[in-house]
Amino acid sequence: MSKKSEFVLATGRRKCAVARVRLIPGAGNVVVNGKPMAEYFTGDALCGYVNQVFAASDTVGKFDIYARLDGGGIAGQAGALRHGIARALMAYDETLRPALKAAGMVTRDARVKERKKSGQPGARRRFQFSKR
Repeated sequence: MSKKSEFVLATGRRKCAVARVRLIPGAGNVVVNGKPMAEYFTGDALCGYVNQVFAASDTVGKFDIYARLDGGGIAGQAGALRHGIARALMAYDETLRPALKAAGMVTRDARVKERKKSGQPGARRRFQFSKR
């Protein structure tokens, strides 16, 4: 990408969650909905899941991320953020695409919750069969 703008915008999605990501060259700060990422995602598992993008593309500490997350649960939001950061990095530098694609971070995870069907107690669950 040409360096005419100072930031890159991208959108990531997972389940019902949507992440709008702004990527700016900086010191490696990640701010989610106005809070530091470690404060927003309590626990190291989700923070580590998001930081896999930087490790795969070898860009740890090179970019600041400002993200706005909407919808879904906390795990879906972490997945959406990871997808959005990957897309923003590819928009910033196209040479990062092969490394991110090999790590499986380019593809949107399309698995969503299956809807409940009428006449059933759940999506797949049936009422108990009774012969009499």
